[in-house]
This record gives sequence, C-alpha cells and structure tokens, in this order.
Amino acid sequence: MDRTFFALADPTRRDLLLRLKSEPGLSVTELARPASLKLPGLMKHLDVLSDAGLITRTKTGRTVSVSLSPGPMREAMQWLERYESLWTVSLDRLTAFVEEDKTP
Repeated sequence: MDRTFFALADPTRRDLLLRLKSEPGLSVTELARPASLKLPGLMKHLDVLSDAGLITRTKTGRTVSVSLSPGPMREAMQWLERYESLWTVSLDRLTAFVEEDKTP
C-alpha cells in the first residue's frame, strides 16, 4: 500500500492513470505524445506505477501497451474508508458551525 500512495502522490502519474482510464491500452508512445515528458522520464513514471501494481504492460511485437490494474487502488480505497468517519464527523461539525454563524 505504501507503493500505491507513493505512486499516487505525483501529479504526472495521476494524470497518466486518468488517461489510461479514459483510453485503455494506450501504447507507451501514445502516452508520451501529449505529455511534456521525454520517453525516459515517462518510463520512470511507468516503472513506479508498475512497481505499485497500478498498471500492467503488454508487449506485442515492438509495441508496449499499458493498462490499468485496479487491485491496489481498491485496497487503498478500502483502507481510506476505515477512516472516512473521522473526516465526515469533522465536516459535519464544520457545516453546523458555518450554518450557525450565518444566523443573525
């Protein structure tokens, strides 16, 4: 799980995951095109995502395709859900305070 949160901490890697969500199976070259990264930099980001288990790579001939792997993300969400009540209670209190403060 540490690797998952480390991988998700970087905005470039989050952007790559969003692209793969909307365009599954993109090749590494296709992923690199709109990004402001050169191929070696992109490959480092893909290595981090792969090490975290968030993506899989499949090679067909000379083309490497990248796909999302949702398992680690599900585990992270389950972990976060355990603590959801902590921030929900705080947000409820904040809402009540703000609404109370608006009353003349």
